[in-house]
Amino acid sequence: MLGRYLKTHWLGAATLLAFSAVFALVFWLCGLPTDAVGYALLICAMIGLALLAVDYVRFARRCAHLEKLLENAEEAADALPAPAGEIEARYQAILRELRDIRLRGDLARREKYVALTDYYTLWAHQVKTPIAAMRLILSGMDGADADELRVELRRVEQYVEMVLCYIRLDSDSTDYLIRRCPLDGILRSELRAASSQFIRGRIALEYEETGFTALTDEKWLGFVIGQILSNALKYTPPGGRVRIDMDGAVLRIRDTGVGIPAEDLPRVTESGFTGRNGREGENASGLGLYLCRRVLERLNHGFEIRSKRGEGTEVRIDLSTSRLDLE
Repeated sequence: MLGRYLKTHWLGAATLLAFSAVFALVFWLCGLPTDAVGYALLICAMIGLALLAVDYVRFARRCAHLEKLLENAEEAADALPAPAGEIEARYQAILRELRDIRLRGDLARREKYVALTDYYTLWAHQVKTPIAAMRLILSGMDGADADELRVELRRVEQYVEMVLCYIRLDSDSTDYLIRRCPLDGILRSELRAASSQFIRGRIALEYEETGFTALTDEKWLGFVIGQILSNALKYTPPGGRVRIDMDGAVLRIRDTGVGIPAEDLPRVTESGFTGRNGREGENASGLGLYLCRRVLERLNHGFEIRSKRGEGTEVRIDLSTSRLDLE
């Protein structure tokens, strides 16, 4: 604090010392008694030090007040200390105007975001009606074409779910419901939804009942498992297999697909990152694993991806209750 004070008041102190040196030099050159000027300088120095001490205390209090205001920037412009002069008063007026401009901009962006969120939420819910109608129509149809349509319809459903997840992820009204859920029920539901993809891709499934009960949100964990299964099926060639089992409290979903290149592995959960597989194979949005990571962070579940190019991928979800902060 003292260093800051001296840095801002060095000019006044330097001027005082310069004037004192000029008086002393003139008295010495003229051969006049220097005792008088010495006494005067001593008295002036004591008075000056007293005034500097008072000014320093005021300076320290103002700095402490401003630092406290910086901790709550929203109230800083309205709680500034009384200006010490006309220039400081004008600076404070500028700060208040900038604050008002920022608040108006934040409000406009918030209103735009809410309107956009409401629109896409409505769109996602409305598009579910024709999807349900198409699935009902396909339920009475057989053949290779019908199976292919079911697979593509499942992809459409997943894209709609991704849109809803992306919208709701940072929403204040996200409907998390944490309770103890049988993991096998969640797995069976997602496996039934992906059954057409398993059949069409001629991919074997190795799955045994886990008997595990997870403390989680059933809907959001189901979304994550569905996305991971979709990726496993997308990048596993015909004749491959997907295995689902438990390693203690860790859910493992392993495939024999193309695997993830080592240079891409650290970035696969970044938003919009598709990597080499996304560029060489089918179109990828780069959002699936990103949303999985974000959802699992919200649920406080561990998330790890292990993979080698040409050897497949293993996704691990830590469902241990020790990771959760229970209320």
